[in-house]
Amino acid sequence: MALVILSAVSGTGKSTVVAELLKRYPRLRLSVSHTTRAMRPGEQDGVHYHFVSRPEFEALRDAGGFAEWTEYAGNLYGTAHQTIKAAEEADLDLLLEVEVEGAHNLVSQFPAALTVFLLPPSIEALAQRLRGRGTEAEEVIARRLEIGRREFGKVTDFQYWVINDRVERAAEEIGQIYSAFADRRRRLKSHVERLQAQNA
Repeated sequence: MALVILSAVSGTGKSTVVAELLKRYPRLRLSVSHTTRAMRPGEQDGVHYHFVSRPEFEALRDAGGFAEWTEYAGNLYGTAHQTIKAAEEADLDLLLEVEVEGAHNLVSQFPAALTVFLLPPSIEALAQRLRGRGTEAEEVIARRLEIGRREFGKVTDFQYWVINDRVERAAEEIGQIYSAFADRRRRLKSHVERLQAQNA
């Protein structure tokens, strides 16, 4: 199984890029995170996120149910251990769409994961995209932009950086990176298994 961690500041359009990637690569499955934030128009529980209350999230967290969790702009987000285990058992590659802090937490547990940071074309485009959603108050948008400016300083922690100036082009670039990474992992896994069989 290949783990692909995709992160971006809020409003960069990673969900749209993720949807395009999932259409192109049938072996790739999306890790559906848990969150306490409100559902936006067009979102579905269990498809875009598992939407839960803060007490429900905290109970699962305290029981050790998350591989990573973080608080972002007043909401909690987490990746369940069970999600990663299910993908591994099905021999599928898993795409984790997470906040920047969540990405760091995952890499500490899964250092062999592929990490990609999705960048907006500009700060102006980022602000326009956040306001274009029409789902959040101006003070929430301002807070997200402030967090985003800090997160840009962490881009060098990621293996690859891709600019989302056009969804199709960003998905194509990430897809090429993922394909090369996953193919290499499968070749190495097969080689190790052959060596182990010869040594048995």
